[in-house]
Amino acid sequence: MSLRLQKNLRKCTALWLIAVFGVYVMTTASAANAKPAFGTITTFAPVPAVPGFPEGVAVHGNSVFVSGPARFGTAGTGPSAIQVYNRKTGQLDQTIVVQGEALAFEHALSNIAIDSQGRVYALSTQLGLLRFTKQGQTYQQSTYGAPLPDIPPLAPGPDFPPIPNDVVFDDAGNVYVTDSLQATIFRYGPGGGVPTIWFQSPLFVGSGPIPFGPNGIRLDPEREHLYMALTTSPGNPGLGIIYRLPLVNNPLPADLEVFHQYAMAEGPDQIAFANDGKLYVTLAFTNEISFLSTSGAELGRIQSQPGDEVPLDNPAGIAFDSRSKSVFVVNHALLSGDPAHFAVLSVYVGDPGDPLSQP
Repeated sequence: MSLRLQKNLRKCTALWLIAVFGVYVMTTASAANAKPAFGTITTFAPVPAVPGFPEGVAVHGNSVFVSGPARFGTAGTGPSAIQVYNRKTGQLDQTIVVQGEALAFEHALSNIAIDSQGRVYALSTQLGLLRFTKQGQTYQQSTYGAPLPDIPPLAPGPDFPPIPNDVVFDDAGNVYVTDSLQATIFRYGPGGGVPTIWFQSPLFVGSGPIPFGPNGIRLDPEREHLYMALTTSPGNPGLGIIYRLPLVNNPLPADLEVFHQYAMAEGPDQIAFANDGKLYVTLAFTNEISFLSTSGAELGRIQSQPGDEVPLDNPAGIAFDSRSKSVFVVNHALLSGDPAHFAVLSVYVGDPGDPLSQP
């Protein structure tokens, strides 16, 4: 073989290898950048079986916070807790154990919120609105707001105790809290203290075997309205409603608007606004995620698929992860009680979410 031919062969081989390598790089990059299909559900992290029954979820910095247990029948069990996960890997980095609960009696931890300094606020049925401030590698617990008061019932029927459920800040630092069994939205002023009644209505009285009324609560992206999920309605446990109220100091009964109705026993639980104004709603009774247009029309639902590692099971807390354009959804698994379903799921929706007010 001539020297010239050998050189040409080596040159062709080199060009072929460069071309193949280029195709490989482009294919690999394309695969890495490929977006999952809308509604794809993956398991972000399992939640420990003890205390189990997680409900709240919040995202801040590199951490995802998950609170629980949110259930009855906790007398004689261990303390409530907040699990802290690595936002990138899903690894459980830390457990914040609630101090000061009377463990011989009913005790629970429902939903959580975070301020601009990264302090975590959690609703305790016994202790009120707690605040956890990071100091070094640990969190210091303090009381931010007094427990919700036991008030007279708004309609004939059982006289239930207060059950704080969801919590959200406004830009001024006020904190709004739903009371699922007392048909009331309470408000703490900036700095916490004693809660006052912001709005209540006989229309908020729940019914049925799980008589929860006010549940998830959020402010719209324009900060003009407060939206609330009513899980069951007076005399009709199959009717769930998304209500909205103007974000003013003293809304009137006539200000209450129906934004959307779920009439087939779906059990709307928690809510979260997308950046484009869509409202995502976890449906606890049918194990789905509903999403609504800015006018209140239902656009569709997300359901588990046969290949999902962990299925949706009484989905409750929902929070956007702006980095992955997904929502974190907490499997409450209240009705099944299956510890294998205690988990935080990641659901791709292609939207970074509306940033929550963090005063």
